[in-house]
Amino acid sequence: RVTQEVLDAMDQQDRTRLEQVLGYPEDSAGGLMNTDTVTIRPDITLEVVMRYLRRHPTLPEMTDNLLVVNRNNEFIGILTINKLLVSDPNQTVREVMTTDARVIPATMQDTDVAKLFERHDLVSAPVVDAEGKLIGRITIDDVVDVIRETADHSLMSSVGLDEEEDTFAPALKTSRRRAVWLGINLLTALAASAVIGLFDKTIEQVVALAVLMPIVASMGGIAGSQVLTLVIRGQALGHLSSANFRWLFNREIIVAGINGVLWAAVIAVITLLWFNDPGIAAIIGAAIIINLLVAAVTGAALPLILKARGIDPALAGGVVLTTVTDVIGFLSFLGLATIFYL
Repeated sequence: RVTQEVLDAMDQQDRTRLEQVLGYPEDSAGGLMNTDTVTIRPDITLEVVMRYLRRHPTLPEMTDNLLVVNRNNEFIGILTINKLLVSDPNQTVREVMTTDARVIPATMQDTDVAKLFERHDLVSAPVVDAEGKLIGRITIDDVVDVIRETADHSLMSSVGLDEEEDTFAPALKTSRRRAVWLGINLLTALAASAVIGLFDKTIEQVVALAVLMPIVASMGGIAGSQVLTLVIRGQALGHLSSANFRWLFNREIIVAGINGVLWAAVIAVITLLWFNDPGIAAIIGAAIIINLLVAAVTGAALPLILKARGIDPALAGGVVLTTVTDVIGFLSFLGLATIFYL
């Protein structure tokens, strides 16, 4: 009702422009754009353009170029302010304008718009409808808002919250949201505990295993989180594709192998000095290598698998990764100990 009252209070031109924007989803280029554009025709001279601009008390913010359209309002190209100022005033717009400017379809997702701005260092870009008609423009300050919202989403999702989670929300509402993810975490912890329970007799005979178990799980969790964060960031920025994923995957396996051998040796030496048991030192070293390799594979592949199934990797990736590294860490460490001691 309020929206309609606002529209009714506007003049016809402003009402038409705003109704056009409201017709697009909020997370699209059409919903992100603004309609405060300066348009010119290609057949006028630059002197006429200058006189036209002087009639305006101010120009729209972030005006780095003027948008060139024909009589049907179809987008043709752009005239940069720089060219306008340094070119011969007697030249026509057609002679100095740029026709290969980046054009954004109104239906493009706002995250894709942000990637386009980041990739091509844009300050502003025209937005066109399905017929190629100019309907508005997007400026860098609009894109910064999208980037901030995306970062907020990733940060909140990583701990099971969402953008609606408010610092000062009612206690009952906040508790209900967080209880879901605490419950999921409980299930993953029970899975890891069940694995430990399979080797209770081994732990009874070799008490040192209970002391060293958290090291194996923790090392795998950290290594996997590093890879997971890297891949999710690559997906968000559009840097990761099927063409370069294999290279990234192979690199992470190599990195995990190098770090696995390095830290396995360090932890084995510490264990040997601590418990004076070469057998348990060798076991924890082998378990560290296994868990770091599994963590690298899981951290690299998990975001792609989740995204293919329509699940947000930032939301579910950390929970799944923690479960895998805990289970594999305990299984490899206690399994090797069982084979060695029993």
